[in-house]
Amino acid sequence: MPRVLIIDDQKAVRAMVAIVLRVNQYEVAEAESGAAGLKTFTESPFDAAIVDIFLGDTSGVDVIATLRERVPGLPVVAVSGMTTLDFMDQTPHLANVVCLQKPFRPNDLLQALRKAQAAAGGELPAAV
Repeated sequence: MPRVLIIDDQKAVRAMVAIVLRVNQYEVAEAESGAAGLKTFTESPFDAAIVDIFLGDTSGVDVIATLRERVPGLPVVAVSGMTTLDFMDQTPHLANVVCLQKPFRPNDLLQALRKAQAAAGGELPAAV
């Protein structure tokens, strides 16, 4: 079962994403801040991460860059409700990050996660 780390400071968003993923046979860990997410990431391996760009304690872009420094090519979905994420491809650690605009539907999330895995050279299981 693929493991996905969700880093988002909005509890309702984390809960929705976690439910969608669990229903589709993903193992999920949740973190409410960038610092908590990075700590969780160091404690066990993950197959992918979903990271909010605007976190209360730090920039999601910085969190993604740190995750990618630790595991180059990690499949990442960046989510944001406030801005377009066109700048992501211009930063080396952020190449192949799949961007998803909030609000999004469950199917959009699953497609973005599969696209991120494909961009990283692997494949996550299809939705059930």
